[in-house]
Amino acid sequence: MLTVDFSRFPLAPGDRVLDLGCGAGRHAFECYRRGAQVVALDQNGEEIREVAKWFAAMKEAGEAPEGATATAMEGDALALPFPDESFDVVIISEVMEHIPDDKGVLAEMVRVLRPGGRIAITVPRYGPEKVCWTLSDAYHEVEGGHIRIYKADELLAKIREAGLKPYGTHHAHALHSPYWWLKCAFGVDNDKALPVRAYHKLLVWDIMKKPLATRVAEQALNPLIGKSFVAYATKPHLPRVDAK
Repeated sequence: MLTVDFSRFPLAPGDRVLDLGCGAGRHAFECYRRGAQVVALDQNGEEIREVAKWFAAMKEAGEAPEGATATAMEGDALALPFPDESFDVVIISEVMEHIPDDKGVLAEMVRVLRPGGRIAITVPRYGPEKVCWTLSDAYHEVEGGHIRIYKADELLAKIREAGLKPYGTHHAHALHSPYWWLKCAFGVDNDKALPVRAYHKLLVWDIMKKPLATRVAEQALNPLIGKSFVAYATKPHLPRVDAK
């Protein structure tokens, strides 16, 4: 289930991609399939080991084109172990709402991105996320949980302040918002509640089968209750200074 829309965020074979806070690796895997040179980085060593196994399995199965590369590594988003301008593309999906120093993370992403490079940032959308916080303290008051809710204008202002130029936004995963509202209403750790189980089955069916009806419904509902807010930006080239 991808949050970044690659029709709005073009990726070319050979692009150097950093999936920052990659989690289970969903965006990193898609970039690998598209022929990129991918680095998937996360502070969670257990998840990184799983991502590395999947990279190896994809290579063995021939899912990635010739020339594509994939590396999974542990790292700190506030102190990235890469030189300046190392990447053509940076993706950070559902991560910044967890990190107290979000400006520091943005600064590091800008540092390792080449001029002209592209960044995709996704965070929980304000409205649906606010409902979750209202229904359940346990939803966000956990170690490593969400510490803020972004309004779209606030996030875009921080992106611009970091020196990036936003060029597009959209919302995603509208069908997932009601699921999380149900989870918060019945207890975030209560997976046995009938409405939660029933809706989860619907989501699994949707993800596996991709029926036209739910695809159309989600596209129609995304502007209203999309669970995620997605922003795309570029790093401008510095003005050329002619030698005197």
